[in-house]
Amino acid sequence: MSAIVLILICSLIFTAIAKRLNIPAVIGQLAVGILLGPACLKLVQPTHDLEFIAELGVIFLMFLAGLESDLALLKKYLKPAVTIAIAGVIFPLVTFSLLGNYLDYSFNHAFFLGIIFAATSVSITIEVLNEYQALQSREGATILGAAVVDDILAVLILSFFISSLNLPSRANVSFSLPIKLILELLFVLLIYLLIRYLAPALIKLANRLPVYASREMLAVILCLALAFLAEFVGMSDVIGAFFAGVILSQTKVAHEIEHNISLIAYVFFIPIFFASIGLSMTFDGILSHLGLIILFTALALLTKLIPCILAAKIFGSKWDKAYLIGSGMVSRGEMALIVLQIGLANQLVKDDQYAMLIIVIILTTFIAPFMIKHAVNMGDNSTG
Repeated sequence: MSAIVLILICSLIFTAIAKRLNIPAVIGQLAVGILLGPACLKLVQPTHDLEFIAELGVIFLMFLAGLESDLALLKKYLKPAVTIAIAGVIFPLVTFSLLGNYLDYSFNHAFFLGIIFAATSVSITIEVLNEYQALQSREGATILGAAVVDDILAVLILSFFISSLNLPSRANVSFSLPIKLILELLFVLLIYLLIRYLAPALIKLANRLPVYASREMLAVILCLALAFLAEFVGMSDVIGAFFAGVILSQTKVAHEIEHNISLIAYVFFIPIFFASIGLSMTFDGILSHLGLIILFTALALLTKLIPCILAAKIFGSKWDKAYLIGSGMVSRGEMALIVLQIGLANQLVKDDQYAMLIIVIILTTFIAPFMIKHAVNMGDNSTG
């Protein structure tokens, strides 16, 4: 409990400092974990309880992003989103696989290195876009759509790879690859049915229940249920949470639900999630791997930024808007950390590589908000 109190106090202070310095607020919350954790003061250690709260934090963050999304806008920019996602997965996957091969990693280690940097973590991006009122723009919708497709592609590649090696997945349930694909298709069908037919009925049911905050309670149940189902079928739980928000965004009470759930999510769960990313960081072995850290970080940034910019240009985006989309796809955050943990548990990542990869992931997560802010400012200046 003391660790939670300390994280929340420092998050409040560091967020205020970040605002005063005119830098993205999420940077302050990420810095909390680095300062309090094993990297610096060692006052807070990652624990199962903190990991559980942090996972709820990212689930609620993605749920709120779904609630605030415009489904018509997402549909409108589906083609560019899919193209950007494919480009943003293939380039880092191939580049880091080749790099691993050049560094004499085994095929499995080299290919898994590519998988680590293939997935985009949209949670950081969403927070920064929200801060600068850019989430509901064309670029925000494209980034959201691309990040979801990116996540699905990366998880499918990971599932194929893990299945081919007969290794356990993150969920404690193992399915053969054909069964897994069928379950994922059924999950997508369930999402469609919920959006098309069941969302209004669920709200009507909640309105009839003589229970305090019944709509918010039902919303949380739907969010957690779809997060669980997504993970159960082999996808990321944040995909389920995002689509739970999209489902409820089609109802008349979406704004009220979003407002009420935001109060507790942004006060408690989300700051702990961002701090938990910083808690994963350590400076062990940083000097001996400094050259590789710089190389990996540069490649992690460029293999998302450049192909996503070019893909956005294909669909007519101006350079500043394409840069914003590319910047929004750069952050790896919790997605890369999740994949990295799977690799460590299954001997796909060597122990001496682990600390180095953590640092690279954290660096991309820190740099991405500044890139997004720069892109937003470029757009504002060109508009003005």
